[in-house]
Amino acid sequence: MREFIVEADGGSRGNPGPAGYGSVVIDAATGETLAEAAEYIGVATNNVAEYRGLIAGLKAARDLDPSAPVRVRMDSKLVVEQMSGRWKIKHPDMKPLAAEAARILPPSQVTYEWIPREKNKHADRLANEAMDAGKRGEQWSPSSSTAELDTRSARSAAPEPSGPPGDATAGAAKVRAAMAGTAPSEAPVSAAPLQGRGELRDQPPTARTPKTPGSPPSGGEAAKTEADVRAARNVATTAPSTGWGSAPDMGAPATFVLLRHGETPLTPQKRFSGSGGSDPSLSDVGRDQAERAATALAARGTIQAIVASPLTRTRQTAAAVAARLGLDVTVEDGLRETDFGAWEGLTFAEVRDRYPDDLNAWLASPKAEPTGGGESFEATAARMAITRDKLIAAYAGRTVLLVTHVTPIKTLVRLAIGAPPESLFRMELSAASLSAVAYYADGNASLRLFNDTSHLR
Repeated sequence: MREFIVEADGGSRGNPGPAGYGSVVIDAATGETLAEAAEYIGVATNNVAEYRGLIAGLKAARDLDPSAPVRVRMDSKLVVEQMSGRWKIKHPDMKPLAAEAARILPPSQVTYEWIPREKNKHADRLANEAMDAGKRGEQWSPSSSTAELDTRSARSAAPEPSGPPGDATAGAAKVRAAMAGTAPSEAPVSAAPLQGRGELRDQPPTARTPKTPGSPPSGGEAAKTEADVRAARNVATTAPSTGWGSAPDMGAPATFVLLRHGETPLTPQKRFSGSGGSDPSLSDVGRDQAERAATALAARGTIQAIVASPLTRTRQTAAAVAARLGLDVTVEDGLRETDFGAWEGLTFAEVRDRYPDDLNAWLASPKAEPTGGGESFEATAARMAITRDKLIAAYAGRTVLLVTHVTPIKTLVRLAIGAPPESLFRMELSAASLSAVAYYADGNASLRLFNDTSHLR
């Protein structure tokens, strides 16, 4: 009996952001690629894109032979566990997609298997091809795809490292070889059987934060996201590290040491203080906090560069550290705080009294803007994702201090650990606190430190 393997993937550059999927149908007996499908689907989350990839792959397999058993292989733990019936499907966006996937073929005919991302390169690259095409305003074309060719080339390019059992050097080499060339996915729909078109391409996918509804945002700066977290893909799987600057097997990561600015006169009053207000300076307490943070960072000795938000309070905090470390400060506009519109300078209670409907809408949806046309948290998330990727590329393998605000820091942390949007309401981030996130070459991230205030005691 004929048997098919369906490999599927999906990604979102922003989560939610420009998204796409890719899937491939393989003959289980021969390994031959029988069909490919890819589509740019507009703005969506990673999980939506992954489910869309699964649906396209199952439909392509059904079109080839509706009676053939199908083994689905995906690097999305969430989709595999939910479709296998081991995890409940709670998110309203996922339920109809899972139901659609389950109707394509009889459940007894389909099995699901989780695979590491590096073993799902073909579908991943199709997804990225489709997203790249969408970025150009085009549709993915099977005739221009090189996904299969690139995948085969990557497999044949890296020899299998060898060594005795327990040889750490050989083990590390295997990890690097397995991870070489991997990239997250993102991708128009076209299921295309491969008929006389040569062998068969890549690129990676890709953020936000308030407090529990009804309570003031921490330090007057808050954010939340609607992003449906890409459960098993973005969660770090690296071993614990002994320090911010240490290098794991995959090479030294780009490490962001995240310093929230010191207090301003608005901070202890818990007033909204974003990028659209009075741009307050540090208070005496805030200047002392900045000096203490500078002393602590100088003692660690791992900071190689300093990048700061353009707002006065962050530039003053960064200047205190730079003077101690002998470094220059680069200003990055993407690290600025959210613009809270008409709420700037107000307490949470004052906003609730004056603009109750706007506040409720803002708490309920990341797409809602503060009164007066401030910046929505969805917009903040997209900005932060772009800034993060830009800085990772600029500081690959280096440890850089980012002096920024509550919203950017919580956003980077949430994305790094793959936490759901609700987690942003449960993070406390103190003035002049230190956090750290490391970003690896395979696309994973590892939270090293969060809200450390030991240097202030």
